Amino acid sequence: MSYVVVMYVCIVKINPMETTKTMITVQALVEAPVEKVWNAWIKPEHITQWNNASDDWHTPKASNDLRVGGKFSATMAARDGSVSFDFEGTYTTIKLYQLIEYTITDGRTVKIVFDSHGKHTRVIETFEAESENPIEMQRGGWQAILDNFKMYTEGIK
Repeated sequence: MSYVVVMYVCIVKINPMETTKTMITVQALVEAPVEKVWNAWIKPEHITQWNNASDDWHTPKASNDLRVGGKFSATMAARDGSVSFDFEGTYTTIKLYQLIEYTITDGRTVKIVFDSHGKHTRVIETFEAESENPIEMQRGGWQAILDNFKMYTEGIK
């Protein structure tokens, strides 16, 4: 069986003053039921195992208070110790096994949809682009993390 990954960018007007936000979507079809996928996504002991875009990065620390108004944090660091940063946000919407929405500390928004299909779950992540890095670089980084998530989750016994 083979799958096609579809990626797209959506420009959304947020007010009549011509201000726009660029939204980027990445997705993966995980060969696991939604309960397993959800738990791998939200539990800190799992987040530290998959939350990196390349092998020279890792997540040594993560915390998660999964509730509306709750906060999360993941420390992302270069394995050589040269640089690290905390990726943090506050949850705005939680629908068990279906949807997580949050706002990152810089004000950008993220939406994750968990689309259950029995033994498979499509994870669709849409995030507001930042202005410092090219769109393709951002899409590639977030897709790489999602691909690591898929590989890790499918390997959990």
